[in-house]
Amino acid sequence: MLADFYTAALGGMVSGRSVESAFLQTAGMAFVFRAVAEFRASTWPSPEVPLHSHFELVVEDLAGAVERTVELGARRAEGQDWDSPNLVVMLDPAGHPFCLMRSSAARKP
Repeated sequence: MLADFYTAALGGMVSGRSVESAFLQTAGMAFVFRAVAEFRASTWPSPEVPLHSHFELVVEDLAGAVERTVELGARRAEGQDWDSPNLVVMLDPAGHPFCLMRSSAARKP
């Protein structure tokens, strides 16, 4: 389930689970994942099927975060801003885009 991917990626724990929902508790945030009948993944960057959700995750080690989320089941999105060495657009296992952003402290001057 998608909650398992985000639990591994963000930390925290699944505090409840049913056939239709899962509840993820992280430090200071809570997420609810719900099953959607006839789900269609976003076609971002094409607007044909719009975004359902979008996370911007700030990380210190961008390459390491990309590698780790790929190991967990994510993949790089086709649409990348190749002019920004501090941002990588990823797709979670269900196809929702999310961004990994290098923290300002970790950016090269």
